[in-house]
Amino acid sequence: MTAGHGISPRSDTGHARATLDKAASENFPVAPAFLPRAWREGLMAVYGYARLVDDIGDGDLAPGGRDAVLLGLDPAAVDDRLAMLDAFEADLLRVFGGTDGPPRHPLLLALQPVVRTHALTPEPFLGLIEANRQDQRVARYETYGDLLGYCELSANPVGRLVLSLTGTSTPERVRRSDAVCTALQIAEHLQDVAEDLGRDRIYLPAEDMRRFLVAETDLKAPSAGASVRSLVAFETQRARDLLDEGTPLVGSVHGRLRLLLAGFVGGGRAALRAVTAAGFDVLPGPPKPTKSGLVREVAAVLRTVPRKG
Repeated sequence: MTAGHGISPRSDTGHARATLDKAASENFPVAPAFLPRAWREGLMAVYGYARLVDDIGDGDLAPGGRDAVLLGLDPAAVDDRLAMLDAFEADLLRVFGGTDGPPRHPLLLALQPVVRTHALTPEPFLGLIEANRQDQRVARYETYGDLLGYCELSANPVGRLVLSLTGTSTPERVRRSDAVCTALQIAEHLQDVAEDLGRDRIYLPAEDMRRFLVAETDLKAPSAGASVRSLVAFETQRARDLLDEGTPLVGSVHGRLRLLLAGFVGGGRAALRAVTAAGFDVLPGPPKPTKSGLVREVAAVLRTVPRKG
């Protein structure tokens, strides 16, 4: 199919690699070198899937329409996000044994052996697609509870997949993982307030904006006023509390998985510390943690979390 559109397997591989390379810009290490090779490959396959879904939903796909062609659509369909998400979901079902052949997109083709090896279920993957559909329909969230419902689709599936990939999923770990993942999502929202507004999206709950006397026009300023800073400080503390709730997850596992999960928690803490260090002024651009700051936070998690068992 792809050859008929003038796209070679080699260029497809490079195209997929460009998506995977975005892992370096995340707040937390995606698949660090200290992990067993099978884990790294699984985590990168899941990351590639999650990153591509988000790029479809955000309109951040590479120019030229190659992803649309790979999914069996006309190149011009790359700008129709809902059509792209529908085609991507159809390709996901091929990963799980669809009747019309193997997956077409190289990132989904790479995901298929991981799904089979670890007996992964479709639900977490479908949740990520639904979150991006929701992004096309919902641009504002009235309550914090509404935002948590969105995070249940957009963030929590990733943590659940990590637990499944490493064979460590239990109900208690899933609960802690959900808290960490929601905190990471909120931290990213706080860093990206200005960028999200440029997409006509606001992830600060409307009820909180009213409480702190923040209007949408205040978020368009080049620098945050006192009300916006107070609001961001409030949401930062909420995310920190969620991280604290989820942190015992790190102590419930051993070895290299413990270090990986400490990386996730430490990455979230470092991101929130960067927001705090910016005086909660997130409007000039996303406050980003330094690598040394990330290492310090990961070390602090490992030092302070008691081991179980």
